[in-house]
Amino acid sequence: MRHIISILLQNEAGALARVSGMFSARGYNIESLSVATTNDPAVSRLTLVTLGSDAVIDQIIKQTRKLIDILEITDLSRTDHIECELLMIKIEMAQDTAQQVIDCVRKHRVSVLDGSDNTRMLQLAGTGAEVDAFVAEIATIAKIIEMVRSGVAALTRGHPVLAVPQ
Repeated sequence: MRHIISILLQNEAGALARVSGMFSARGYNIESLSVATTNDPAVSRLTLVTLGSDAVIDQIIKQTRKLIDILEITDLSRTDHIECELLMIKIEMAQDTAQQVIDCVRKHRVSVLDGSDNTRMLQLAGTGAEVDAFVAEIATIAKIIEMVRSGVAALTRGHPVLAVPQ
């Protein structure tokens, strides 16, 4: 089962390496990883996606919580949450498919970041399924030159907040 783990950790050199090293040493795969500072510059939020049973995820959380830089950790998959992913994609299109590209871009609410005669750089923020659907459709009408996807970013809905314990 897919799980989204959200971790607050000290924003210090080596903190991310210790988390990823723990995953690697125990044979856990990280499907997606996103990390950046929070509103407190001394704290970073690491959001990762991994696969495993609830028992395996409980073990991952217990082992991760023991690491020196970890301030808080939770499995967002067990909460009501919203997740988002960013896609930037550069395409090359033929003149005769330009209208199809425009229709696809409108259908998926994609932003055009840059363009020339036959290339476009596009951006989409959405769920992983929305990003996958757009990539699959655009690939049928344009040549994908290059693309990059961010890792999943996610927050719980409403009042529950992942915060540094006081």
